[in-house]
Amino acid sequence: MSVAFSPDGATLASGSWDKTIRLWDATTGEQKLTLTAHTGEVVSVAFSPDGATLASAGADKAIRLWDVVTGETKLTRTEYRDYTWSVAFSPDGSTLASGTGYNIHLWNVVTGERKQTLIGHNAGVNSVAFSLDGSTIVSGSVDGAVCLWDATTGEQKLTLTGHTDGVPSAVSSVAFSLDGSTIASGGGVDGAVCLWDATTGERKLTLTAHTGGVVSVAFSPDGATLASGGYDGTMLLW
Repeated sequence: MSVAFSPDGATLASGSWDKTIRLWDATTGEQKLTLTAHTGEVVSVAFSPDGATLASAGADKAIRLWDVVTGETKLTRTEYRDYTWSVAFSPDGSTLASGTGYNIHLWNVVTGERKQTLIGHNAGVNSVAFSLDGSTIVSGSVDGAVCLWDATTGEQKLTLTGHTDGVPSAVSSVAFSLDGSTIASGGGVDGAVCLWDATTGERKLTLTAHTGGVVSVAFSPDGATLASGGYDGTMLLW
């Protein structure tokens, strides 16, 4: 359901329908650890900026933080009735954002205390991401909107609705470019990938080669290439 590289590129984490998280040596392909505390499929995994901690979200409605070396659970939050579909660390590693139900929650990664709740979507939040400087959070939702939030105040800065032209389309995935100037979003029904100006909210490009909904989008580290994966069984590089 989800994969993520460690910051140094040495380890790959995968979260699966089989309720496990597996850590792999990215060079040899050897499986290093299997993490098994979730009781439902694991839908999102993310490494902390220092690579020492892995965050995961499962269909058991739990958010967990793991020690990457020992595989031990460091923190668990399970009080929510809503599913969490996406987790992301702030660039300084102090905060974890989770797309839980209709809202985005910001958590202190040491204490597990909820710092803020960002409210504005009208349906489930599928994807969350921080800008590289940590000042902005972007979220994509089943309501078809891409929202930008001030990461400090929680204020909703912009709402982008390009995936709602004609038939409303859920936004399955969002990503910031490395320089923070561009946001990519993938539509779960319309098969479109939209590129947005992160400052003005203007839609810069709409990429429409997929013949089914887009599940995931990701920028290359240099920001020159975007990858998109779709229900049509293809991965496209742009």
